[in-house]
Amino acid sequence: MEHRYLGLEKRNGTIIKIKKIQLMDLPYTDEMDFEGIDFSTQPFIAGDYEQCRFLQCNFSTAILSKSSFTDCSFTGCNLSMAKIVQTSFKTVQFTDCKLTGLHFEHCNPFLFHAGFDHCNLQLASFYRMPVKKIKFISCMLLEVDFTEADLSGSVFDQCDLSGARFEKCNLEKTDFRTAYNFSLNPGINKMKKTKFSRQSLEGLLDHLDLDIV
Repeated sequence: MEHRYLGLEKRNGTIIKIKKIQLMDLPYTDEMDFEGIDFSTQPFIAGDYEQCRFLQCNFSTAILSKSSFTDCSFTGCNLSMAKIVQTSFKTVQFTDCKLTGLHFEHCNPFLFHAGFDHCNLQLASFYRMPVKKIKFISCMLLEVDFTEADLSGSVFDQCDLSGARFEKCNLEKTDFRTAYNFSLNPGINKMKKTKFSRQSLEGLLDHLDLDIV
């Protein structure tokens, strides 16, 4: 329990502390494995989690708001439509996870860094998020909203970007060489030294409505 005193007051000639506020600290958990837990039927305990592993857990529609995950991993988990308002993800790895409809723009952007490997992020949103140097490996990114996101230095390796929205993004040094089904308008995105393969250049011409044969 933390006590804060926000002012002083003089009463009967004596200086006393006033306006005491009590703040309950969130629980701290480190180096613990959580396996096969269904957090859609039992409450997830909000707290600070460090170097924890979540294996085959169901977080669908669970409330993870205001929790902090540092150096944690999620493997084979379902986080679809989880509530992540002011949730912190600091160096977190998602592998073989279902993250459909997840609104990352609601989480805490401070020190945000995550990796995604063989994940389904359909209909997820990274609106205005700082997602620099993020690696998306073999992910389904159908209709993901990257509007105004900073994706500089990020990598889309063997990712399906069908319907993904890139508007007013920072795509400097972003790697699309093995990505497919994407559509980018260079006129509305910041693109300097962005990486493409010859086979993927068609995705830069979609907005021109050309008949490419």
